[in-house]
Amino acid sequence: MTLQKKTQLPISTGGGHKSDVRTQFAALCYKVVDGKTRILLITSRRSGRWIVPKGWPVDQMRPAAAAMMEAYEEAGVDGKVVDFCLGLYSYQKTIEDSEGLPCVAAVFPVKVKSLLKKYPERKERKRRWFSVSKAATKVVEPELARIIKTFDPALLPY
Repeated sequence: MTLQKKTQLPISTGGGHKSDVRTQFAALCYKVVDGKTRILLITSRRSGRWIVPKGWPVDQMRPAAAAMMEAYEEAGVDGKVVDFCLGLYSYQKTIEDSEGLPCVAAVFPVKVKSLLKKYPERKERKRRWFSVSKAATKVVEPELARIIKTFDPALLPY
């Protein structure tokens, strides 16, 4: 049996309801240095806790491309996204004074070529490289921690 590379088609963002679970696309930004994988985390704008770049779907854009766009905007990443979902994690997104929106984020790996000095959210966030094990302890979402802890770029399908 041969596996064929498949590409996610662009999505349409219309038709949602206020109480629906929202979907976001996240970037697990990484580099390999001396055989060791390093994970880039950024701070959230409100609480300052460590997170991965993520954002809302963009009409007619593939999920992996949307994740790459967030990696650039929020972390200044110049790199290459792999069109392969590593997994999903859930969380409550706080928006203004709301109780929180239930969200599920699909995580896509992004191999970082370089970090740009100038990027859209550079004054709003900090960014830092961590070992895989340390990055997994820095995020609060257990499902995201598990995705990070088990991430091995050598196992990517392409």
